[in-house]
Amino acid sequence: MNTIKLNNNIEIPQLGFGVFQITDLKQCKEAVLSALNTGYRLLDTASIYANEDAVGEAIKESGIKREELFITTKVWINEQGYENTKQAFERSLKRLGLDYLDLYLIHMPFGDYYGSWRAMEELYEEGKIRAIGVCNFDCARLIDLCYNFKIKPAINQIETHPFCQQNYLAAIMKEYNVQHEAWAPFAEGMNNIFQNPVLAKIAEKYNKTTAQVILRWNIQRGIVVIPKSVHKERIEENFNIWDFELNKNDMLEIASLDTEHGYLLDTSAPSEVKRLYSI
Repeated sequence: MNTIKLNNNIEIPQLGFGVFQITDLKQCKEAVLSALNTGYRLLDTASIYANEDAVGEAIKESGIKREELFITTKVWINEQGYENTKQAFERSLKRLGLDYLDLYLIHMPFGDYYGSWRAMEELYEEGKIRAIGVCNFDCARLIDLCYNFKIKPAINQIETHPFCQQNYLAAIMKEYNVQHEAWAPFAEGMNNIFQNPVLAKIAEKYNKTTAQVILRWNIQRGIVVIPKSVHKERIEENFNIWDFELNKNDMLEIASLDTEHGYLLDTSAPSEVKRLYSI
Protein backbone atom coordinates (compact mmCIF):
# COMPACT_ATOMS: atom_id res chain seq x y z
CA MET A 1 0.00 0.00 0.00
CA ASN A 2 1.34 3.43 -0.95
CA THR A 3 1.36 6.08 1.75
CA ILE A 4 1.62 9.87 1.52
CA LYS A 5 3.33 12.08 4.08
CA LEU A 6 1.11 14.92 5.29
CA ASN A 7 2.35 18.41 6.18
CA ASN A 8 2.92 17.33 9.80
CA ASN A 9 4.97 14.31 8.66
CA ILE A 10 2.45 11.59 9.54
CA GLU A 11 1.68 9.10 6.78
CA ILE A 12 -1.76 8.33 5.38
CA PRO A 13 -2.57 5.32 3.18
CA GLN A 14 -3.25 6.52 -0.35
CA LEU A 15 -6.23 4.19 -0.83
CA GLY A 16 -8.99 4.00 1.75
CA PHE A 17 -12.56 2.86 2.27
CA GLY A 18 -15.51 5.23 2.64
CA VAL A 19 -18.91 4.52 4.20
CA PHE A 20 -21.03 7.44 2.97
CA GLN A 21 -24.72 6.47 2.52
CA ILE A 22 -24.28 3.01 4.09
CA THR A 23 -27.11 3.57 6.56
CA ASP A 24 -27.89 -0.07 7.36
CA LEU A 25 -25.59 -0.63 10.35
CA LYS A 26 -25.26 -4.38 9.87
CA GLN A 27 -24.40 -3.88 6.21
CA CYS A 28 -21.94 -1.13 7.11
CA LYS A 29 -20.17 -3.32 9.66
CA GLU A 30 -19.92 -6.21 7.17
CA ALA A 31 -18.60 -3.90 4.44
CA VAL A 32 -15.94 -2.45 6.74
CA LEU A 33 -14.90 -5.93 7.86
CA SER A 34 -14.61 -6.98 4.20
CA ALA A 35 -12.48 -3.92 3.52
CA LEU A 36 -10.20 -4.57 6.49
CA ASN A 37 -9.85 -8.24 5.55
CA THR A 38 -8.97 -7.20 1.99
CA GLY A 39 -6.18 -4.95 3.22
CA TYR A 40 -7.62 -1.45 3.54
CA ARG A 41 -6.33 0.41 6.57
CA LEU A 42 -7.76 3.90 5.97
CA LEU A 43 -11.44 4.17 6.97
CA ASP A 44 -13.48 7.32 6.36
CA THR A 45 -16.76 8.10 8.12
CA ALA A 46 -18.56 11.17 9.55
CA SER A 47 -20.97 11.99 12.33
CA ILE A 48 -23.67 12.89 9.79
CA TYR A 49 -23.40 9.41 8.21
CA ALA A 50 -24.87 7.93 11.42
CA ASN A 51 -22.72 4.81 11.09
CA GLU A 52 -19.72 5.51 13.34
CA ASP A 53 -20.97 2.81 15.75
CA ALA A 54 -20.88 0.19 13.00
CA VAL A 55 -17.41 1.25 11.90
CA GLY A 56 -16.24 1.01 15.50
CA GLU A 57 -17.71 -2.47 15.92
CA ALA A 58 -15.94 -3.64 12.76
CA ILE A 59 -12.63 -2.20 13.95
CA LYS A 60 -12.97 -4.01 17.27
CA GLU A 61 -14.05 -7.29 15.69
CA SER A 62 -11.26 -7.21 13.10
CA GLY A 63 -8.57 -7.67 15.73
CA ILE A 64 -6.22 -5.41 13.77
CA LYS A 65 -3.83 -3.40 15.91
CA ARG A 66 -4.99 0.18 16.37
CA GLU A 67 -1.65 1.61 15.23
CA GLU A 68 -2.06 -0.13 11.86
CA LEU A 69 -5.30 1.75 11.13
CA PHE A 70 -5.96 5.30 9.96
CA ILE A 71 -9.42 6.41 11.08
CA THR A 72 -11.12 9.58 9.82
CA THR A 73 -14.37 11.19 10.89
CA LYS A 74 -15.89 14.65 10.48
CA VAL A 75 -17.76 17.36 12.36
CA TRP A 76 -21.05 18.48 10.74
CA ILE A 77 -22.38 22.04 10.37
CA ASN A 78 -24.70 21.93 13.39
CA GLU A 79 -21.84 20.65 15.56
CA GLN A 80 -19.46 23.47 14.69
CA GLY A 81 -18.10 26.13 17.01
CA TYR A 82 -15.49 25.78 19.74
CA GLU A 83 -17.50 24.08 22.49
CA ASN A 84 -19.78 22.18 20.12
CA THR A 85 -16.83 20.67 18.29
CA LYS A 86 -15.16 19.55 21.50
CA GLN A 87 -18.40 17.75 22.43
CA ALA A 88 -18.94 16.37 18.93
CA PHE A 89 -15.39 14.98 18.91
CA GLU A 90 -15.98 13.11 22.18
CA ARG A 91 -19.26 11.68 20.86
CA SER A 92 -17.59 10.45 17.68
CA LEU A 93 -14.70 8.97 19.62
CA LYS A 94 -17.13 7.11 21.90
CA ARG A 95 -19.18 5.77 19.01
CA LEU A 96 -16.04 4.56 17.27
CA GLY A 97 -14.72 3.03 20.49
CA LEU A 98 -11.35 4.72 20.08
CA ASP A 99 -8.91 6.65 22.26
CA TYR A 100 -7.78 8.97 19.47
CA LEU A 101 -8.45 9.83 15.82
CA ASP A 102 -5.95 9.82 13.00
CA LEU A 103 -7.79 12.56 11.09
CA TYR A 104 -10.63 14.90 12.05
CA LEU A 105 -12.21 17.05 9.35
CA ILE A 106 -14.57 20.03 9.19
CA HIS A 107 -17.21 18.57 6.89
CA MET A 108 -18.54 21.76 5.26
CA PRO A 109 -17.25 25.34 4.90
CA PHE A 110 -20.26 26.79 6.75
CA GLY A 111 -21.17 27.68 10.30
CA ASP A 112 -18.56 28.62 12.90
CA TYR A 113 -15.68 26.72 11.36
CA TYR A 114 -13.23 29.19 12.89
CA GLY A 115 -14.40 28.09 16.34
CA SER A 116 -14.21 24.46 15.25
CA TRP A 117 -10.66 24.91 14.02
CA ARG A 118 -9.56 26.42 17.35
CA ALA A 119 -11.00 23.38 19.14
CA MET A 120 -9.36 21.00 16.68
CA GLU A 121 -5.98 22.69 17.10
CA GLU A 122 -6.24 22.14 20.85
CA LEU A 123 -7.29 18.49 20.44
CA TYR A 124 -4.37 18.01 18.04
CA GLU A 125 -1.89 19.56 20.48
CA GLU A 126 -3.28 17.33 23.24
CA GLY A 127 -2.51 14.26 21.12
CA LYS A 128 -6.14 13.26 20.67
CA ILE A 129 -5.98 13.76 16.88
CA ARG A 130 -2.95 13.00 14.70
CA ALA A 131 -3.98 15.37 11.88
CA ILE A 132 -6.72 17.92 11.21
CA GLY A 133 -8.24 19.06 7.95
CA VAL A 134 -11.28 20.17 6.01
CA CYS A 135 -13.73 19.01 3.36
CA ASN A 136 -15.27 20.90 0.46
CA PHE A 137 -13.33 24.14 1.02
CA ASP A 138 -12.87 26.28 -2.07
CA CYS A 139 -9.66 28.21 -2.75
CA ALA A 140 -10.68 31.39 -0.93
CA ARG A 141 -11.86 29.70 2.25
CA LEU A 142 -8.87 27.37 2.32
CA ILE A 143 -6.37 30.21 1.93
CA ASP A 144 -8.23 32.24 4.55
CA LEU A 145 -7.96 29.37 7.04
CA CYS A 146 -4.26 28.92 6.27
CA TYR A 147 -3.53 32.60 6.96
CA ASN A 148 -5.44 32.86 10.22
CA PHE A 149 -4.30 29.84 12.22
CA LYS A 150 -1.08 28.35 13.47
CA ILE A 151 -1.88 24.89 12.09
CA LYS A 152 -2.71 24.57 8.41
CA PRO A 153 -5.17 21.89 7.23
CA ALA A 154 -3.37 18.64 6.47
CA ILE A 155 -6.07 17.61 3.98
CA ASN A 156 -8.88 19.05 1.90
CA GLN A 157 -11.31 16.28 0.94
CA ILE A 158 -13.19 17.30 -2.21
CA GLU A 159 -15.32 15.87 -5.01
CA THR A 160 -12.82 14.50 -7.53
CA HIS A 161 -13.45 12.23 -10.52
CA PRO A 162 -12.63 12.24 -14.25
CA PHE A 163 -15.43 14.74 -14.97
CA CYS A 164 -14.44 17.03 -12.07
CA GLN A 165 -10.66 16.88 -11.82
CA GLN A 166 -10.19 19.94 -9.56
CA ASN A 167 -6.96 21.03 -11.23
CA TYR A 168 -7.14 24.68 -10.18
CA LEU A 169 -7.99 23.92 -6.55
CA ALA A 170 -5.36 21.16 -6.52
CA ALA A 171 -2.71 23.69 -7.57
CA ILE A 172 -3.69 26.00 -4.70
CA MET A 173 -3.63 23.07 -2.29
CA LYS A 174 -0.16 22.14 -3.47
CA GLU A 175 1.01 25.74 -2.98
CA TYR A 176 -0.18 25.66 0.65
CA ASN A 177 0.97 22.07 1.24
CA VAL A 178 -2.54 20.71 1.81
CA GLN A 179 -3.06 17.11 0.66
CA HIS A 180 -5.78 16.45 -1.92
CA GLU A 181 -8.22 13.68 -0.95
CA ALA A 182 -10.95 12.53 -3.35
CA TRP A 183 -14.52 11.71 -2.43
CA ALA A 184 -16.95 10.29 -5.00
CA PRO A 185 -14.14 9.03 -7.28
CA PHE A 186 -16.77 7.30 -9.45
CA ALA A 187 -19.08 10.36 -9.56
CA GLU A 188 -21.68 8.11 -7.93
CA GLY A 189 -22.21 6.54 -11.35
CA MET A 190 -23.32 9.78 -12.98
CA ASN A 191 -22.80 10.59 -16.65
CA ASN A 192 -22.58 6.85 -17.38
CA ILE A 193 -19.02 6.87 -16.05
CA PHE A 194 -18.54 3.09 -16.00
CA GLN A 195 -19.38 2.86 -19.72
CA ASN A 196 -17.39 5.92 -20.74
CA PRO A 197 -15.61 4.94 -24.00
CA VAL A 198 -12.29 6.61 -23.10
CA LEU A 199 -12.11 4.90 -19.70
CA ALA A 200 -13.42 1.59 -21.06
CA LYS A 201 -10.78 1.51 -23.80
CA ILE A 202 -7.98 2.10 -21.30
CA ALA A 203 -9.44 -0.54 -18.95
CA GLU A 204 -9.54 -3.12 -21.75
CA LYS A 205 -5.90 -2.44 -22.61
CA TYR A 206 -4.78 -3.35 -19.09
CA ASN A 207 -7.39 -6.08 -18.54
CA LYS A 208 -8.81 -3.99 -15.68
CA THR A 209 -12.21 -2.50 -14.90
CA THR A 210 -13.14 1.11 -15.48
CA ALA A 211 -13.32 1.59 -11.70
CA GLN A 212 -9.76 0.32 -11.31
CA VAL A 213 -8.54 2.71 -14.01
CA ILE A 214 -10.22 5.66 -12.24
CA LEU A 215 -8.63 4.76 -8.92
CA ARG A 216 -5.23 4.23 -10.52
CA TRP A 217 -5.55 7.64 -12.22
CA ASN A 218 -6.12 9.26 -8.83
CA ILE A 219 -3.19 7.39 -7.29
CA GLN A 220 -0.82 8.53 -10.04
CA ARG A 221 -1.93 12.13 -9.53
CA GLY A 222 -0.79 11.88 -5.91
CA ILE A 223 -4.33 11.97 -4.54
CA VAL A 224 -5.66 10.04 -1.54
CA VAL A 225 -8.85 8.29 -2.66
CA ILE A 226 -11.70 6.66 -0.72
CA PRO A 227 -14.00 4.49 -2.88
CA LYS A 228 -17.13 2.97 -1.36
CA SER A 229 -18.99 -0.29 -1.95
CA VAL A 230 -21.05 -2.78 0.05
CA HIS A 231 -20.19 -5.67 -2.28
CA LYS A 232 -17.25 -7.85 -1.27
CA GLU A 233 -16.13 -8.51 -4.85
CA ARG A 234 -16.07 -4.79 -5.67
CA ILE A 235 -14.30 -3.93 -2.43
CA GLU A 236 -11.59 -6.40 -3.47
CA GLU A 237 -11.60 -5.17 -7.06
CA ASN A 238 -11.07 -1.56 -5.96
CA PHE A 239 -8.09 -2.65 -3.87
CA ASN A 240 -6.43 -4.51 -6.76
CA ILE A 241 -4.85 -1.51 -8.48
CA TRP A 242 -1.19 -1.89 -7.63
CA ASP A 243 -0.09 -4.20 -10.44
CA PHE A 244 -0.42 -1.82 -13.39
CA GLU A 245 0.45 1.76 -14.30
CA LEU A 246 -1.22 4.18 -16.70
CA ASN A 247 1.10 5.71 -19.26
CA LYS A 248 1.35 9.39 -20.22
CA ASN A 249 -1.13 9.07 -23.10
CA ASP A 250 -3.67 7.35 -20.83
CA MET A 251 -3.39 10.20 -18.33
CA LEU A 252 -3.83 12.78 -21.09
CA GLU A 253 -6.90 11.01 -22.45
CA ILE A 254 -8.50 10.98 -19.02
CA ALA A 255 -7.55 14.65 -18.56
CA SER A 256 -9.65 15.43 -21.65
CA LEU A 257 -12.81 14.29 -19.81
CA ASP A 258 -12.72 17.18 -17.33
CA THR A 259 -15.81 19.43 -17.39
CA GLU A 260 -14.29 21.75 -14.75
CA HIS A 261 -17.33 21.68 -12.48
CA GLY A 262 -18.76 19.47 -9.76
CA TYR A 263 -21.60 17.04 -10.34
CA LEU A 264 -22.57 16.33 -6.75
CA LEU A 265 -21.93 19.42 -4.63
CA ASP A 266 -21.84 23.15 -5.32
CA THR A 267 -21.17 25.03 -2.09
CA SER A 268 -21.61 28.37 -3.91
CA ALA A 269 -25.24 27.64 -4.87
CA PRO A 270 -27.83 29.13 -2.44
CA SER A 271 -30.14 26.14 -2.92
CA GLU A 272 -27.34 23.75 -2.00
CA VAL A 273 -26.40 25.73 1.11
CA LYS A 274 -30.05 25.70 2.22
CA ARG A 275 -30.22 21.94 1.62
CA LEU A 276 -27.10 21.30 3.68
CA TYR A 277 -28.43 23.34 6.59
CA SER A 278 -31.69 21.40 6.50
CA ILE A 279 -30.02 17.98 6.95
